[in-house]
Amino acid sequence: MATGRQSLAAGLHLRQEQKAQPRLYQAMDLLHMPLLDLQGHLRQALVDNPFLDLVEPGDEPDDDVDDLPDTDDLPDALAEDAEDGPADEVDWEDVLLDDFDAGGPRDEYGDREYYEPAAVATRNLWDHLHEQLNLLRLGERELRIGEEIIGNVDRDGFLTCPLDRIVEALEERREEGLEERRDAAGAVSRVEVEEMLARIQSFEPSGVAARDLRETLLLQLRDRGREASLAWRIVDGHFDDLANRRWPELAEEFGITPREVQAAADEIAKLDPKPGLRYADTSDAYVIPDLTVEKVEGRYRVSHADTSLPRLKLSPVYRDVAADRARFQGENKAFISERLNSARWLIQAIEQRRQTMLRVMDFIVERQREFFEKGVEHLRPLTLRDVAKHIEMHESTVSRVTNGKYVQTPRGLYPLKFFFSGGYSTHAGEDVSSEGVRARIRKLVAEEDPTAPLSDHEITARLQKAGVRIARRTVAKYRDQLGILSARLRRRV
Repeated sequence: MATGRQSLAAGLHLRQEQKAQPRLYQAMDLLHMPLLDLQGHLRQALVDNPFLDLVEPGDEPDDDVDDLPDTDDLPDALAEDAEDGPADEVDWEDVLLDDFDAGGPRDEYGDREYYEPAAVATRNLWDHLHEQLNLLRLGERELRIGEEIIGNVDRDGFLTCPLDRIVEALEERREEGLEERRDAAGAVSRVEVEEMLARIQSFEPSGVAARDLRETLLLQLRDRGREASLAWRIVDGHFDDLANRRWPELAEEFGITPREVQAAADEIAKLDPKPGLRYADTSDAYVIPDLTVEKVEGRYRVSHADTSLPRLKLSPVYRDVAADRARFQGENKAFISERLNSARWLIQAIEQRRQTMLRVMDFIVERQREFFEKGVEHLRPLTLRDVAKHIEMHESTVSRVTNGKYVQTPRGLYPLKFFFSGGYSTHAGEDVSSEGVRARIRKLVAEEDPTAPLSDHEITARLQKAGVRIARRTVAKYRDQLGILSARLRRRV
């Protein structure tokens, strides 16, 4: 009978593997960070590392950023360092006598400072409704019903819960004794809930607490004193015909002309389909550009818009302290070496980030010059691979550089991702991007005769006549993406 026996043995094996240092991930994060996040990161680095210091407005660094190592792709360079093993002993003489600056002389910085806007407390829809509820002279029972109804209103202003479920919820609380005092009047009835709902529906904003779009339109018409109008009768009794814009059928139903029906529909279109959104919180909608494109003497110049970033250098105070090498041994010397290397690496990484962003944007401007000159319709196809090949970087690096970044141009503020899209070739051999085709569709619809709107087939024919090779189904897809109705629904009488 064979028996197995476990044993231990030592042996040598050769294998290749690549390990990423923590700084590799930090470099990736720096490339990916938007401007506001990078500001916070650098401020924290100034607190954590005593070897980092701010460049004061009047300071002029001794060395230019051209003295920094030439690394086209910072993550790749760090990966190579990881393969080389531990760093050699720090050359104190070379390092301590150098004063690195994060970006070289920038006269345009001046004394400008960035003050981050402070968050301001704003009242939302529910605060507004509760305030109006508390102004009414209500008993405890009515107040509980009103609060339950308001709690089931969504941010668009619609009541999302059936009245029967509100009655059940109020009864469950009463039975479970969750209220401070049990209600001696008994269970809440549906009639009481309906009466309180009618009172809340008279609150501002007009049309709030409606159960569907039809009801919110009726509430707004009622508040405007239009209960006897044609618009009221159309919404109240023929909402489906209104939604499908069946003007001839409605005209026949009311014995009027289609033009009168169109006028009533125009009045209805001025109402607010989502009344609660006017109280939506928009305090976080801040966009600060990372880059700026300006036209100077007929040429487009790309520059950084990072004047709010702290400018970093090696601290001269700690440089002088560390210069006395005889004072530090063992752990103290290792700590100083690590902090000094970390400070120097961060300054180099920030500069590499700046240069990479400039190179990417320079190529975008060169490739998309027609856009800057003539508009979105002339945007050309561009991919991350095109940029990566031109500037000799990895595609993932370009993706990190462009993700979440914005550029201020003479034509407005755009995310860098806006300039990347597929496209179509024209009969003349030129290229036009998908975004450019959508812009052309939008322009054709804006200029069409409203009494005879262009069909998808006609839009396709006009684009093809202009040289764009595109299919009708693609035109229909782009029209839907732009939120443009079909020709039948756009037709006016």
